[in-house]
Amino acid sequence: MQAESGELVDTSRARPLFPVQDVWLGAMVPKRWAKRAVTRNAIKRQIYTVSADFSHQYPKAAYVVRLRRDFSRQEYISATSEQLKQAVRAEVIALMQAGARAS
Repeated sequence: MQAESGELVDTSRARPLFPVQDVWLGAMVPKRWAKRAVTRNAIKRQIYTVSADFSHQYPKAAYVVRLRRDFSRQEYISATSEQLKQAVRAEVIALMQAGARAS
C-alpha cells in the first residue's frame, strides 16, 4: 500500500482496531457536495437505504461511502425532492456494485 507521501506502507501485519462481526457502513457527505444540513442528511438516508440491499455481497468489515459529485441547491431545490433521491440512488448503486465486484 502507498501512503499519501509516496512511501510504501507495510500492511501485512495490520490488525483491526476492533473485531467486526458484521458489515458496518458509514456515510460521509462533505459540505462542498451539499451545502445544507437537511440535504446532507437526506443523502445519508439514501446511502443507508440503498446499501442495505448490498450488505450481503460484502465481506464483514467496516466501510465508508463517500459520494463523488455535488448536489447543488440550484439543481435540486428541495432536499426531499424525488429528483435528488433518484440521483443519489443512481450514484450509490453504481458505487456499491463497483465495490461488490472488487471484493
